[in-house]
Amino acid sequence: MQGSELALAIAVVGAVAALASVLILILKPLLVRYLLAHPNARSSHAVATPQGAGVAVIVALLVISAAAWLIRASAESGPSLAPVLAAALGLTVLGLADDARALPVSWRFAGQMLAAFIMVASLPESLRLFPGVLPFLLERALLVLGTVWLVNAVNFLDGIDWITVAQVVPITLGVAVLQALGAVPAGIGFLALALLGGMLGFAVFNKHPAKVFLGDAGSLPIGLLLAFMLIFVAGTNLAAALLLALYTIADATLTLLRRAFNGEPIFSAHRSHFYQRAVINGLTAPQVTARIFLLGLLLAALAIAAVIARSAIADLLLLALGALVTGYVLYRLARGAK
Repeated sequence: MQGSELALAIAVVGAVAALASVLILILKPLLVRYLLAHPNARSSHAVATPQGAGVAVIVALLVISAAAWLIRASAESGPSLAPVLAAALGLTVLGLADDARALPVSWRFAGQMLAAFIMVASLPESLRLFPGVLPFLLERALLVLGTVWLVNAVNFLDGIDWITVAQVVPITLGVAVLQALGAVPAGIGFLALALLGGMLGFAVFNKHPAKVFLGDAGSLPIGLLLAFMLIFVAGTNLAAALLLALYTIADATLTLLRRAFNGEPIFSAHRSHFYQRAVINGLTAPQVTARIFLLGLLLAALAIAAVIARSAIADLLLLALGALVTGYVLYRLARGAK
């Protein structure tokens, strides 16, 4: 990365972070008045805390993205970001409504499916993950379902202070590095930097003990934006995309399967995710998020190595290593091991 490119990257991250922080300060009185998250069966906090700060993250990202488009700072020949940003804004509105007053599951699912469909429909036809293996329409349908699952996984795992920051920062850093290596289009790298900045701006207020929460207004669109970026990474190297999201996918999926196997209601609020079990078993929120953050950095490094190696054997070995380390971390979290 040249000096000018590095300076631009820092400027994008800094601008979104600063704007998100200012917007949170402005919105906080309204969040306190109208969007207090009271402790419930799923909560890991003990006092009512304002939620919905994700609005500030997404609005800041949208504003800086629009400004960059106007000055052509993000000019590239890759995909247009407008459809996915519009879909993310729609999920922000849906999430904000749910934060204010719990919506029926069917409404949430319909909104997520629509947003995922809009995003997937905007993908270039040339972007294929399994060419010659799956028909085009089937692959696109699977991408819609996969996107909806990642959106929900990010939402499920937004349950303690800083945990979403700990997941998103390594993923976006990894995507930004991959863009610098030429593995994904410049627009995808820009989006990663913008989301990174938004999460850093939010992190100041979500540090334990948190002053604000993202709420569904943040976790839902963030999951969609991550899915969008990871699809482009997968178009270059499927192993790299899986590695970047491995913790998020593993915790959410294994928890769902375990609850289904045990006959527990999978749609009811609970505290049985690995990170929640870690807190119940004695670890503090900072101890849990530190482990998840370090795991995320390792998985991002493995993803970058997979792209650089350009070898099917390397992909398998790196995936196996990533799965092994992730499994070990989940095992330790489940037992609250220090």
